[in-house]
Amino acid sequence: MFHILLTWLITTISFLIISKLPLGIEIDSFKKAAIAAVVFGILNAILLPILSLFTFPLIILTVGLFFFILNAIIFALAAYLVEGFRLRWGFWSALSGSIALAIINSILLNIVARIT
Repeated sequence: MFHILLTWLITTISFLIISKLPLGIEIDSFKKAAIAAVVFGILNAILLPILSLFTFPLIILTVGLFFFILNAIIFALAAYLVEGFRLRWGFWSALSGSIALAIINSILLNIVARIT
């Protein structure tokens, strides 16, 4: 349970960090970032396996690069569902935001894993 809460907190912080970068992502507050982290995590857990199954030929054809597109779709859907989480430039903000979220989340999780 502690691991889930820690991952949620780190993802929330990652959302706040990417909202400060010039990627066209706007998040109103810490509360909205926390809600966005929950929604993004749930959508990722539910939709990514389903979308991966249906787009498997594209994933193979692009040597896995289509996962970036799938992640951007889930990121954009989370922005659509959470009030106060906006994408200024549409799909391009979602694509750059999802890549930035993955990088920042990985770095922060790695730092925390070394501490604990």
